[in-house]
Amino acid sequence: MARMHTRSKGQSGSKKPYRAQPPAWSNTNREEIEKTMLQLAAQGKSTSEIGMVMRDRYGVPDISLVTGKKVLATLKENNAVSKVPEDIYNLIVKVLELKKHLDRNPKDVHNKRSLNNMVSKIRRLEKYYRREGVLPKDWKYSIERAEMLISR
Repeated sequence: MARMHTRSKGQSGSKKPYRAQPPAWSNTNREEIEKTMLQLAAQGKSTSEIGMVMRDRYGVPDISLVTGKKVLATLKENNAVSKVPEDIYNLIVKVLELKKHLDRNPKDVHNKRSLNNMVSKIRRLEKYYRREGVLPKDWKYSIERAEMLISR
């Protein structure tokens, strides 16, 4: 299948090695891992940042092997999930940076197209998340709402 905003086809990516149990050298204390994840979430870390910190600092290569559920599921159980999904949030941050750039450089047509592509991705994701019930039915993307969301 071709990529979203180009004509090229994607390259196949690497796959994680199959494992049924965590490695012997890793930290396998489930309660300690969940407690640390909740502390990191309280500090404002996203799910991917939590996974990287757990891997790099605490020696947990795969959280789902130890706990039996993914990071987001654990955070949902403990009501520590942010209101906006991580992928939309990251795209909104990129859009705001690009908007700032375009305000300084109004003739940069290549990045104007890039901004339109990113906004298109956000709207497509917004539609999906509203349909799945992750976002409220009345949630609507706008640049003003995005600035308010990120400034908090």
